[in-house]
Amino acid sequence: MAAPVNLLNLEKVSKSYGVRPLLSEVSLGVGSGDRIGIVGRNGDGKTTLLRVMTGQEEPDDGRVSAQRGLLVGYLHQGDRLDDTHSVREAVLGGRADHEWAADSRTREVVTELLAGVELDRAVVGLSGGERRRCALASLLLADDDLLVLDEPTNHLDVEAVAWLARHLARRSSALVVVTHDRWFLDEVCQWTWEVHDGAVDVYEGGYAAFTLAKAERARQAAATEEKRQNLVRKELAWLRRGAPARTSKPKFRIDAANQLIEDEPPPRDRLELEKFATQRLGKDVVDLEDVDLVRGDRRLLERATWRIGPGDRIGLVGVNGAGKTSVLNLVSGAVPPSAGRVKHGRTVALAHLTQAIDEVDPEARVLATIERTKAEVRTVGGRELTPTALLEQFGFTGDRLTARLGDLSGGERRRFQLLKLLLEEPNVLLLDEPTNDLDIETLRVLEDFLDSWPGTLVVVSHDRYFLERVTDATWALLGDGQVSLLPRGVDEYLERRTALLAAQERAEAASPAAPGAPAGSSAGRAKAGSADERAARKTLARLDKRLERIGEREAELNAAVLEHATDHERLAGLSAELSALAAEKDDVEAEWLEAAELLE
Repeated sequence: MAAPVNLLNLEKVSKSYGVRPLLSEVSLGVGSGDRIGIVGRNGDGKTTLLRVMTGQEEPDDGRVSAQRGLLVGYLHQGDRLDDTHSVREAVLGGRADHEWAADSRTREVVTELLAGVELDRAVVGLSGGERRRCALASLLLADDDLLVLDEPTNHLDVEAVAWLARHLARRSSALVVVTHDRWFLDEVCQWTWEVHDGAVDVYEGGYAAFTLAKAERARQAAATEEKRQNLVRKELAWLRRGAPARTSKPKFRIDAANQLIEDEPPPRDRLELEKFATQRLGKDVVDLEDVDLVRGDRRLLERATWRIGPGDRIGLVGVNGAGKTSVLNLVSGAVPPSAGRVKHGRTVALAHLTQAIDEVDPEARVLATIERTKAEVRTVGGRELTPTALLEQFGFTGDRLTARLGDLSGGERRRFQLLKLLLEEPNVLLLDEPTNDLDIETLRVLEDFLDSWPGTLVVVSHDRYFLERVTDATWALLGDGQVSLLPRGVDEYLERRTALLAAQERAEAASPAAPGAPAGSSAGRAKAGSADERAARKTLARLDKRLERIGEREAELNAAVLEHATDHERLAGLSAELSALAAEKDDVEAEWLEAAELLE
């Protein structure tokens, strides 16, 4: 076997923004075949490290060297697609169906990432999620020596994340990836780099190995803050007891792990939580009885019955467009059923974290706003937490405690929204993609808080690790109009989805494909000629036009922002209109995905 070759080296690299050093004399290397995951708090320099490594930003000091002729593929958080291109041009270089479909790798990437996306559709009309998948597909079809991926799992469902992990593990190219998806890190990465305080610490193995090594270093050095150490130990206990399959892959000593956690209790006392939740909620929480749910031209639920009880901790999974967000809206009461009944218990106090970020008073201050919400929070163990303590746990320390809400970053806004919701002390909590924009450190804090939170929890998330960590039961939307319990969790969901797709492919192979539709294309998978399909295509055409109008208005508003850059009053009005437009676009995109699902 050939020895690994150095592809890229950083020698004493430093990089600062303003007075804050993000990288301080960092020396690292990437070898051929390396698969490296980068973790760290938001704002600590993960993306900056990627940009310096790939030559998109120059270091302030030090040297970056690369192998001559090195081909680097970079997936940015914002895509670089040309709006004048079609999807076919952007992803496939304009190749006709018979040309690209002859190649098995291309066919697999198109099938997995572009299902429901018409290849001759213009890039300019795509939703944010569709653009992201197109950018990822284009990158995976290139023959690069090094892939650099910044949050590649964004906009992917659990099934697509699992496929991407398998695909990357099969590739011979080196990989450097920034992600907060801890399951993905474990599946794909051989090394973990932690960026913090200007330094980059290197650990062998994926996320589970990183967690153990970090706890072991902290124990040996006896210099880590007690609260943080407890969180790492608690999570490690879960990794060993709750998910044993995780620990067979990373290269660390099992004896050391057992010694470290031998006195660590389980992350949460399930029976005590259920007992406390029953006292607060009674026996009835939320019941869906013979419910139909229709969204646009799609029937998401048909005579479905689903009973959510006190203390239930539920993860809800399904492909993008299956209707997960719509079902949460049904449970919350925001959307009425088309038929049937949704019944809430008399003592239910429900809170719903949606994917949209709430509008706030930009002049209000973080701590003052939180203090007006609640004086303190009591957990199931009797622990009392003040707003200041919770804010500090969620990363609001120092001057961020008194920061203006209008000055918060996207990740800080998400943390603030979540914390404000938790302080209202609901006894039923619905979380729709709660991990968006949260770093791993904040996810740990959230998981720790939920461990002692006494109530009923329903979570929709593409983050498999988070789902398995905070929930006890997995339910799925499998396209049959029901909400189905999966006793073996996400693994069973992926198995059932694989079997379903295989059955569809066998059925398609037994019937003539639509004229001009290559095997494996989205057109070949459609149920040609059905009334539902025709209705879905009409819906998509209508939504495409609406998205096009939204895109045009966005362009106008962005141009106006540049024109009135010094007029703060005018900018405030433009910002409000852009926010409203973004919310409308999210709703239209959700409806589009649900309609597109019928054509898969």
